[in-house]
Amino acid sequence: MSIKLNQISEVIKQQIQNYGSKVIKSEEGVVLSIGDGVATVSGLEDVMNGELLMFPGGVAGMAMNLEESAVGVVIMGDTSKIVQGDKVKRTKEVVKTVVGDALLGRVVNGIGHPIDGLGEINATKTLPVERIATGVMSRKSVDQPMETGIVSIDALIPIGKGQRELIIGDRQTGKTTIAVDAIINQKGKNVKCVYVAIGQKESTVTQIVERLRKAEALEYTVIVTASASESAPIQYITPYTGVTIAEEWMFSGQDVLIVYDDLSKHAQAYRTLSLLLRRPPGREAYPGDVFYLHSRLLERSARVTQEFGGGSITALPIIETLAGDISAYIPTNVISITDGQIFLSEKLFNSNIRPAVDTGLSVSRVGSSAQIKAMKQVASTLKLELAQYYELQAFSKFGSDLDENTRAILSQGEKIVEILRQPEGKTLDQVIQTFVLMAINERLVKWIPVEKVETLKLAIIKFFRKDPTGIKIADEVRASNSFNDSTKQAAITEIKKLVKKIITSIPDYNPLEFGKIEDYDKF
Repeated sequence: MSIKLNQISEVIKQQIQNYGSKVIKSEEGVVLSIGDGVATVSGLEDVMNGELLMFPGGVAGMAMNLEESAVGVVIMGDTSKIVQGDKVKRTKEVVKTVVGDALLGRVVNGIGHPIDGLGEINATKTLPVERIATGVMSRKSVDQPMETGIVSIDALIPIGKGQRELIIGDRQTGKTTIAVDAIINQKGKNVKCVYVAIGQKESTVTQIVERLRKAEALEYTVIVTASASESAPIQYITPYTGVTIAEEWMFSGQDVLIVYDDLSKHAQAYRTLSLLLRRPPGREAYPGDVFYLHSRLLERSARVTQEFGGGSITALPIIETLAGDISAYIPTNVISITDGQIFLSEKLFNSNIRPAVDTGLSVSRVGSSAQIKAMKQVASTLKLELAQYYELQAFSKFGSDLDENTRAILSQGEKIVEILRQPEGKTLDQVIQTFVLMAINERLVKWIPVEKVETLKLAIIKFFRKDPTGIKIADEVRASNSFNDSTKQAAITEIKKLVKKIITSIPDYNPLEFGKIEDYDKF
């Protein structure tokens, strides 16, 4: 980053000559130095923070450091086209992106330009990517469910429309899978989706696009991506572009789901920018305003009142941890901004429990207000039963002499874990989930061996999806969003029939293994 001394002396000489003369507003600056994607420009006295500047060859830059004698500009393009002494022009506009329905089904870069080879985007409206979040009085409480289709999340860590729920865990524990499944589950629910990929491999983004296309989810989704090969400024601006696209729909009364994959890489890109701009480093070399970096992004997710459109943005930010350390700098920052977190455990993932949701460390601060009444009726004690199971499981390893009550808790917990297993892409409607969980809640799995729990689960799903009697019960529950005495009893009766069918198919089945024989006779 060498600076020509004669250029600097020329600037100083001009300032001396013009001392005391009438101030003339300058709209054009000169590049003093360029290197590592950052340019130092003099002569732009009235430039705005975040303003778009144009360099020769059509290369754009964004003003980030407004100093007394120079402006620090991050380059959002090919820096090889810029040399010292080049003229820099103001645009008097901040960075903007196109918005609207024309973006659906498209893949765009960090500043909203198409990169999918499908031609230009036919959108005329543009909005600035940096905007102030909506105020407190313009927001509504979060009380409508945003269904992910994943039983362990919808039952134990419910997400509501307008919520910000963090997905956190080590690499390769299924964070992106949960987010993509949540997008796929919005099919037919009148929810638009935005998937923001920051610092991901291009091959990974391509796979996600293909998966969404196969699931027919791309038609209501826009992909905003800045791959690992992109410059730090592009990676920095990408999530703000994504949320601006989402805001346009929110303020027009629509519901939006936005995924940020992932904010760890976003923070690293901002750290790179800040160090290049010679801003003072703080903890872990991050700048002092790294908290503000994510708070001003995530606060733009909300459920707004009718006066402001009546729509919502639900955010699923993703953070990658190292060795499960959620007390590191960036994870704790984002945990404090969000309304809960879904923690994915590497230990559970390696034990083939997928999704690997650690129910002990995961929480939703919106809670059951984001669930339908039917789900509350069958899932209210589930988290407590799992907590008891994991606690007793640790102690049971030290001795084989267990009382009947302890054995019952361990057996029930083991079967809950089996029920909550869910393959990638196999999302379930929330009403269907309630029938699966009813088998647990009413202790109907008591007589089923652990290895047959998956068989029962699939039988319940098939019955309430395809059997005329099951469909009728499901439709009644769906209409009222809750179980009444009639629908509850009908569902229990049908699930008991499925249990008996499985039991009778097991050779040498002994009910004494699963409890008292008189209880079995009543069942």
